[in-house]
Amino acid sequence: MEKFDLHILGCGSALPTMRHQATSQVVNIREKLFMIDCGEGTQVQLRRSRLKFSRLNHIFISHLHGDHCFGLIGVISTFGMLERTADLHIYSHPDLIGILQPQIDFFCKGMSYNVVFHPFDPKARDVIYDDRSVSVETIPLRHRMPTCGFLFREKPTPNHIKREMIDFYQIPVYMINRIKNGEDFITEEGKTIPNDWLTTPSDPPRSYAYCSDTAYFPSVTEQIQGVDLLFHEATFASSDSARARQTQHSTARQAAQIARDAQVKRLVIGHFSARYDDEEILLKEAQEVFPNTVLAQENLQLSI
Repeated sequence: MEKFDLHILGCGSALPTMRHQATSQVVNIREKLFMIDCGEGTQVQLRRSRLKFSRLNHIFISHLHGDHCFGLIGVISTFGMLERTADLHIYSHPDLIGILQPQIDFFCKGMSYNVVFHPFDPKARDVIYDDRSVSVETIPLRHRMPTCGFLFREKPTPNHIKREMIDFYQIPVYMINRIKNGEDFITEEGKTIPNDWLTTPSDPPRSYAYCSDTAYFPSVTEQIQGVDLLFHEATFASSDSARARQTQHSTARQAAQIARDAQVKRLVIGHFSARYDDEEILLKEAQEVFPNTVLAQENLQLSI
């Protein structure tokens, strides 16, 4: 099975702590790296992850609160010092261009690569990236400013052809990909060999949904129904639900309710408030509703 991994670089919320870094993640799909959010200190965490910088070409910013984008200029500058040449693509609310471009012009003169902005409407559900292996779709969320999550969907892969059938029927090389894509095989004698004799089904496509920052938003379950892994913010415990409503964040129980109602396979919660010295209270609260829940933590890697 091809690689589809989530790397947590930071899972804290806005107020810095000694325990957690600001929000950032990297999704590795078939050795292509996609960054989601880029809080302060992300470049250091990226070093610690031992992921290859050269394979990171796309960064998706959920919204323009500082704890989700203050790290961008550092990452951009570091890539320049490493003499990067490949374009870096940044997908975000249109306002980011006016905020970040002057910093690039001032701090990164003579940079060896281009930063390419792809503005999108966070209130709309759109495919904002698409290639042969994956698509990325925006998930409109509910927060104090325009915010969206991201849904990564792996593309289906061809069926697997049985090696013994290639030898038995002496299937020519030029037919192999056609058979993988569903064709039957006709022997020299004119006999049709059904495709399901020759192949086994490919692994089902996998999916990952990122939902941070957001108030409890039940309608999101329709879009993320059945995903293999859901990251949902759980900034507060239910005992602080009034604060959650005020700041338009979610509690751990609400995150679990979203996971349960969307029938996802696994839930990872993060974006923890600095008020909690031990997030086990959040984990316990979520697991009461959705048992297959884990806590995000820096340098955590989850395979899908």
